[in-house]
Amino acid sequence: MARDLGPSVTAVPQLDRISDYVSFYAGQDPDRPAAVSGDRRLSYGELDAAVRSYARAMVAQGLTKGDRVATLAPPGPDYLITFLAAISVGAIWIGLNPVYQLRELLVVLRDSTPCMMFARTRINARSFASEIAGIAAEIASIRVIVGMDGQVPGTTAVDEFLAQGERVSDADFAAARDSAAPGDACLIVYTSGSTGTPKGAVLSHRALVGTSTEQNRIWPVADLRTLNYFPINHVGCVSDVTCPTLTAGGCIVFLEKYDTAESLRLIAQERVTCLLSVPSVYQMQLDHPDFDPQALSSVELIIWEGAAMPREMIVRLLGWCDRLATNYSLTESVGAVTVLPPTADVDVLGGSVGFPNAGVEVRLVDLDGNVVVGAGEGEIQSRSDFNMLGYWNNPQATADTIGYGWLRTGDLAARAEDGSYRIVGRIKEMYKSGGYNVYPREVEVVLESIPGVSLAAVIGVTDPLWQEVGVAFVIADETVDADMIIDHCRTRLANYKIPKRVFVRADLPLLPIGKVDKSALRQEYAEASR
Repeated sequence: MARDLGPSVTAVPQLDRISDYVSFYAGQDPDRPAAVSGDRRLSYGELDAAVRSYARAMVAQGLTKGDRVATLAPPGPDYLITFLAAISVGAIWIGLNPVYQLRELLVVLRDSTPCMMFARTRINARSFASEIAGIAAEIASIRVIVGMDGQVPGTTAVDEFLAQGERVSDADFAAARDSAAPGDACLIVYTSGSTGTPKGAVLSHRALVGTSTEQNRIWPVADLRTLNYFPINHVGCVSDVTCPTLTAGGCIVFLEKYDTAESLRLIAQERVTCLLSVPSVYQMQLDHPDFDPQALSSVELIIWEGAAMPREMIVRLLGWCDRLATNYSLTESVGAVTVLPPTADVDVLGGSVGFPNAGVEVRLVDLDGNVVVGAGEGEIQSRSDFNMLGYWNNPQATADTIGYGWLRTGDLAARAEDGSYRIVGRIKEMYKSGGYNVYPREVEVVLESIPGVSLAAVIGVTDPLWQEVGVAFVIADETVDADMIIDHCRTRLANYKIPKRVFVRADLPLLPIGKVDKSALRQEYAEASR
C-alpha cells in the first residue's frame, strides 16, 4: 500500500496529454519561461505556437494516429518541439541518440518503422550527412527527413516542411489533436541492449501524465527549474525531467552535452531549483574546482535514481542542499515504483528507496516463485496503470515481463518491517561463490563505507575452485589501497562475499546515462586475464 507522502506546494491539473500542458500554461501566462538552450529562450506562448506549427505540418504530410516519428538531436528545443508536436496529434515518438553510429540507428529505425524523421545535420563537430543518407536508403517507411539546422542531401528544409501545414484546415487539425486518448501509446523508449538486441518499451499518455503529476506532488518545488542533459532516447530525459517540468509549468534548462563545469555555470546562471541525476554526476560536480554551494544556492531539491548513493556522498550533498530524495524506477515502470520524500536523514537516504508510490502495487517474489509476506527479500514486482503497454514488435518479451499483470523488474529488494524497500541488486548480477548467493550491491555498500572511497562496482567472474568470485573496481583517494579494502571487508562480510581482487581506479566506465558500465568492466577484466 502506498503511504501518504503529503500535499504538493501547488495543485497540478490532470490533463489528457503532456502536450496539453503547454497550451494550458500558454493560455494562463504566455510569457512564462518554458525552455532555455544556449542563447535560445522559449516562453510557453512561443513553445505552444511552435508545437502547433510542427504538428499541423505533420498532419499535412499524412501522419495519422499511431504512426511513428523519430528525432535525432541532442536535448534541446528541437527535441522538445518535435516530441510534443508528434504526440499531440496521436503519433508515437522515438528519440535517437547522436552518439549512435549508423548501425545502431538502423536497428531502432528498422524496428519502429517511422513515417518521418527530424534530424540535426551537425552536432558539435560531427556531421550526420552520411548517416542521414544511409537511413534514407535503408528505411523505406520514412517519407520525409527534415533537416533541423540546414539541408544535406536527402533532407527537407524546416521552412519548406512547416509551410505545408498551411493547407491543413482548422477542423482537420482539431480532429487530429483530439484523436489521442489517455491510454494510447505516445512514446517508445529503447533499452540499452547491453544483454542483447534493444527492446522498445511502449509508454502511454496516461503514464507520462500520471507519473509526472505524482512526482510533483511527492517532490514539490514552487518554481520548478530543471537541468536536462540526458540523451533524448532515454526515459530520464523525457519522463523524469521534461514531463514533470512541463506539468508544473516550469522551465527546462537544456545542456546539449554534459560538461561538469558548464552544468555548474548553468545552475547558477539560470537559478535551477531542482536537480535529478545519477550519483556519478553529483560526484563529478562536488569534486569540480568550480563547485561553490553559495553560487548554487538556488537548488532546493536534489534527487538521484538509477543507482544507490554512497553515504559519504549523501553527507557532502547535504552541505549543498538540505532536501534530498530518491526513488526506485525503471523504463518499463515509467515513473517511481517506490519513492522517498525529501529528507536530510542520512540513514534513511542511504538505506532505503522509500515506500510504494501512489497508484502502484508492489510485491516481492522469492527465487522459487513464492510471494514474500512481511519483511523479507525477493524480486520486486509492480502493478500499475502507469507501467509500459509492452515491448514494440516483441510479444514474447512482453509476455515474459508483464504477461500476467505484474511487471517483473529483475531487481532484488528487501522489505523492512515498516514497509520501506531497499534494493539488494540485480538477479542477473547475482553470482554463486562456493554455492552461496552473492549480491554485488551488498558488497558495494560495504566498500563505499570506507573513508576515501567514493564509488564501487563489483562483478562476478569465473573461478576454477569456487565457480565464481567477486572482483571490485573502486574509485578512491590516495589514502586507500587494495589491501586496506580487503581488510575492511573481512570484518564486515562473510568470507565468500569478500572480493578476491580489488582494482583502485581514478574513474570507471559509464553508460550514456551516467551509470557504471559493468559490461565494459567484465570485458576489460576478461581481456586482462587472457
